[in-house]
Amino acid sequence: MTPNLRGALLALAAFGTYATHDILVKVLGGSYSSFQVLFFNCLMTFPLLTLLLMADRTPGTLIPHHVFWTAIRTVSAMLTAVGGFFAFSQLPLAQCYAIFFAMPLLITLMAVPLLGEKFGLRRSLAIIAGLVGVIIVLRPGTAPLGIGHLAALSAACTGALTSVLVRKIGNDERSIVLMLYPSVLIFFAMGLLMPAYYLPMPVGHLGLSAVMSILGIAGGLLIIAAYRTAPAIIVAPMQYSQLLWAVLYGELFFNERIDIYTGIGSAIIIASGLYIVLREGTPRVSETRPVLQAPARPEAAAFTRKSQVLGRSDPRQ
Repeated sequence: MTPNLRGALLALAAFGTYATHDILVKVLGGSYSSFQVLFFNCLMTFPLLTLLLMADRTPGTLIPHHVFWTAIRTVSAMLTAVGGFFAFSQLPLAQCYAIFFAMPLLITLMAVPLLGEKFGLRRSLAIIAGLVGVIIVLRPGTAPLGIGHLAALSAACTGALTSVLVRKIGNDERSIVLMLYPSVLIFFAMGLLMPAYYLPMPVGHLGLSAVMSILGIAGGLLIIAAYRTAPAIIVAPMQYSQLLWAVLYGELFFNERIDIYTGIGSAIIIASGLYIVLREGTPRVSETRPVLQAPARPEAAAFTRKSQVLGRSDPRQ
C-alpha cells in the first residue's frame, strides 16, 4: 500500500469516526441542552488530556508565548464548540456539514488580514461560488431559518478563526497549551450554566458521553497519522466524505433525508472548497496554505480536535 493511499484511508477513518462522534452529540442533544452535553464531554476528556500532558516532553511551562492571540483563540474555540454542538441538536446532519464545509472558504478570507495571505481572481470566484452554495442550502425566504442555522454559521466562522490562529501562533506554542486552554474555559463556562440547564443523566447517557470523548480523541489521532503519512493535498479533501456519513446516519437513526437544496448547495460548496485546496497544493500559489492545514470541522481547534494543533506545516515536528 502506498503512503498516499494509506494516508487517504486513515483520513477517511478519521472523518468516519468524527461523524460517529457527531451522531452521539445529536442523540444526547435531543434530551439535554448543548451546554450540558459539552460540559460532560469536556469533563470526560480531561483524563485523556492529562495523559497527553504527562507524555508531553516538550520543555517549558503552560504559559503561552502569545497571550493575546491565545486568549482570542481560546474564546473562539469555545464558541465554535458551543455553536457546533447546538447546531447538531437542531438541524439535520447533512445540513450541518454543508454549512461547516464553508470553513475552508472562510479560512481563506481570514488568512488575508491575519496571515498576510493573498489570493487572486480564481480563488475569489471560488469563494463567491462557495458562499452562493451556502445560501442555496439555507434558501432564505423559502424555508424558515432558525437558531440552529445561526449556530452552524457562527460555528463555521469562529472555527475558521480558530484554525487560522493555530497557523499564526502554532509554531511558537506547545501543543498541550493549545489543547488545554479551550478545555479549561469550556469546562468552567459550561459549569457556570449547569445550575440552570442540568438534568440528571442515567448511566447509559454518561457512558455515551464517555464514548463521545474517546471518539473525538481517536479521530484526532487518526488524522494526525494521516497527515504524517500523506501530503495535506491528499488528506484534506477526505473531509467531504462526512456528507456520505451524514446521509447514511441521518436515514438510519433520525429518519432524515437530504433535500435537493442541500444536495445542490453541498455540491457547489465542495467543488469550490476542492478547487481552493487543490490550487493551494501548488507551491507557487501559497506558502502558508492555511486551508490545507485546517480540515473543516466545527470544533476545529477545541479539545476534541487535536489534529488542528498537532498537524502543523510539517507534522513530523
